[in-house]
Amino acid sequence: MCDAADSTTDAADDTTSADYYFDSYSHFGIHEVSILPRLVLYDYIFVRCLIGGLYLLQEMLKDVVRTKTYQNVIYQNKFLIKDKVVLDVGAGTGILSLFCAKAGAKHVYAVECSQMADMAKEIVKANGFSDVITVLKGKIEEIELPTPKVDVIISEWMGYFLLFENMLDSVLYARNKWLVDGGIVLPDKASLFLTAIEDSEYKEDKIEFWNSVYGFDMSCIKKKAMMEPLVDTVDQKQIVTDSRLLKTMDISKMSSGDASFTAPFKLVAQRNDYIHALVAYFDVSFTMCHKLLGFSTGPKSRATHWKQTVMYLEDVLTICEGETITGSMSVSYNKKNPRDVDIKLSYSLDGQHSKISRTQHYKMR
Repeated sequence: MCDAADSTTDAADDTTSADYYFDSYSHFGIHEVSILPRLVLYDYIFVRCLIGGLYLLQEMLKDVVRTKTYQNVIYQNKFLIKDKVVLDVGAGTGILSLFCAKAGAKHVYAVECSQMADMAKEIVKANGFSDVITVLKGKIEEIELPTPKVDVIISEWMGYFLLFENMLDSVLYARNKWLVDGGIVLPDKASLFLTAIEDSEYKEDKIEFWNSVYGFDMSCIKKKAMMEPLVDTVDQKQIVTDSRLLKTMDISKMSSGDASFTAPFKLVAQRNDYIHALVAYFDVSFTMCHKLLGFSTGPKSRATHWKQTVMYLEDVLTICEGETITGSMSVSYNKKNPRDVDIKLSYSLDGQHSKISRTQHYKMR
């Protein structure tokens, strides 16, 4: 079934977010939603079109875990900021710049490439910090700072799956060009983790849905839907295995190429269950603080706007307590659009009830 689509498979695989940023129909989820009331469909399109706009900015600001952590880092460690020149990369509304100004920064340069830079200037003025904060509109790679060096670089660069949207490269560029010797980057550590979950109900609803749509075989779409990781909140009760560290990045020392990597993993089942997906999440640390601060986006922690990244498996793994899933994950930026992330997942289970070895490919776009 759907043989006619096979000839376009390779071309579709090369599609990136740049090809259909405003083409909501390119995401398989919207077709599934379309059988629901139109209002839900319109809400979905509305959210998609406002990515990077006011909706997302509000969601980020309301993310208490995210915003309060940065606030605590700055206010509880004023010795890192006071009388220092600070560079805020991807400033958005300028909230981090405002925190730094209030903490006694000598000057803050807030760089934002979107139209939000104009609003940030107004926000800075309205709060009486125009003499301390300079908002610069443009890409960090293209603007020139009015100062040769900065003492501190602060940024909320993390995307879904930690690396989606590739803002990390902009922070590394700024570090290499402007940070003084002995200067600090906030945050300075980020770690990516992996675990496995039981998720039969959701997989049936979102993936197996395509097997029979009003009596018609649309399973060719299922193959594509499997390649799109789902960003969603996972209930910790779904977790079947332990968690394993895939990669830790030291933002103060790493190079751009270090964000592409291959890491082995070994997940040990903590109970008898079925595994339908692997789940990735990340932790962020500010190790330069007087007392270590940071946060986790894991399913056992308070929810954030990053949620978790769910990668559904083609197989349902029947696993017994103590059995292990071994494998490796390769992560790299998409060559056509470096904002996107390509993921290669290889996994094996040699268990009492399941003996499986497979490789799957995913695209964060």
